[in-house]
Amino acid sequence: MNEQIIARHWLAVALPKAAPAIATSTVLILARIWNANGAEHSIGNAVLMTALSLAAAAAGACASIGRAGDSVIAGTCFAASGGLALAGVAGYADGISLPLLLWVLATTVAYGLAARYWRTDRRDTVAYARRVSERREEHAHIERVETLRARTQIEVAREASTYATALAEAMTARAMLPGFDPTALTKAGLPELPADHRPF
Repeated sequence: MNEQIIARHWLAVALPKAAPAIATSTVLILARIWNANGAEHSIGNAVLMTALSLAAAAAGACASIGRAGDSVIAGTCFAASGGLALAGVAGYADGISLPLLLWVLATTVAYGLAARYWRTDRRDTVAYARRVSERREEHAHIERVETLRARTQIEVAREASTYATALAEAMTARAMLPGFDPTALTKAGLPELPADHRPF
């Protein structure tokens, strides 16, 4: 039951927590670059981003309904829809205040959704660790019981072997005594000795 203790790097621990902020910040930065390169007040670009956002939202709605609905695909589609809407507004708007406001809202929503999944993941991890611990304790208990049983059987076998050896030595010593007559014992009503222990 010796397990390796692996210390995770601080970056590997912090990166999942920073992922929502990194994602929304990346969308905002790319949208503002797009704004500086001609997307500001461009009707065609706004229509394109609106259509893409609505298509992603429709795909998420289709993926979430019915018995065969997949929550991961639906969540991904809705996240893509929100990202496209944020990119469209940030690319179309001429000021920075509205894109920043939408960035704050998108980041807050992303952290709210991620926190729910983190709680579920942490709950599952704790439950799995508890099950593994209980299984280890159960196996350790069974192993201790089997060890005790094996030791008891060894002790009983050793004692039986010692008793059999002592009995054989006693019967041999008794057969060697002068005047020992096994037929007289049989006539007296004692059980008959086996033939291989009778003196010849």
